[in-house]
Amino acid sequence: MTAKSPLGDFLHTRRSQLRPEDVGVATYGERRRVPGLRREELALLAGVSASYYTRLEQGESLSASAEVLDALAGALLMDESERRYLHDVAAAGRQRIRGQRPAPERVSEPTRQLLDVMGDVPALVLGRRSDVLAWNRLGHALFAGHLDPGSPDRPGERPNMARLVFLDSHVRELYADWPDKARAVVGSLRLVAGRNPEDTALHALVGELSAKSGEFAAMWADHRIKACGVATYQMRHPLVGSLTVTQQTLSNGPGPAVVVATTAPDSSSRAALALLTQAVARSGASAEPLRTRSRVNQG
Repeated sequence: MTAKSPLGDFLHTRRSQLRPEDVGVATYGERRRVPGLRREELALLAGVSASYYTRLEQGESLSASAEVLDALAGALLMDESERRYLHDVAAAGRQRIRGQRPAPERVSEPTRQLLDVMGDVPALVLGRRSDVLAWNRLGHALFAGHLDPGSPDRPGERPNMARLVFLDSHVRELYADWPDKARAVVGSLRLVAGRNPEDTALHALVGELSAKSGEFAAMWADHRIKACGVATYQMRHPLVGSLTVTQQTLSNGPGPAVVVATTAPDSSSRAALALLTQAVARSGASAEPLRTRSRVNQG
């Protein structure tokens, strides 16, 4: 039966992803028609009745307590991000949610000053839906040097990192392990959706990406939750070649977050980033010379 609520959909998907042996359930060699745990097996592990769990999964009950949710999270081997998402979607299901478009996100003056002083560190400011609200020159050059550097200042033209990762061939080519980056983007959006079920703009973004990218649709349906505070990626930059960066998200509450990219000391990646810094300095205020130089260097 198809789940009738975000909570039920999440529980059903996670249950189907766990094998009995993952949680110590003996099967005695029996052949099972479907993969994953059965409802009654999960209910037993969580200490609830099978009928009550079935109602939760089918969206017929919205009364799960925090204790029951924690028990289900434990039985499903959820990490802290997944547990938090479970509580968020359960809370949303208990409320009458009216879709609304939140107030426009803005970058504070102190944050802009922070970007300016981080001249040798690629940095950008992301809104909760992964809109690029601002970037410094090196952040623009590293993550999206083929785009207009002034686009984040025009709300109607702001790049969106989720769109770029899935729909922009230039950004896709930046990541040597693109699926890992893509899963991180989807997992982060899942967390945001759990906290903001009323955000119609977020729903529209998910719908657009699902329609335009089968890969996004499959990853979204997988219900993987991933908090991406710190992640390391190998990048293939068109101007300076291969480099490995650690992307860190610096957040202070629910507002926009600053994302910075750093490299290991005395590494070839640090040298490549220094070359990119020099190229940005030579290019001046316009990004066009940087893009032209990139094409020339590629032969």
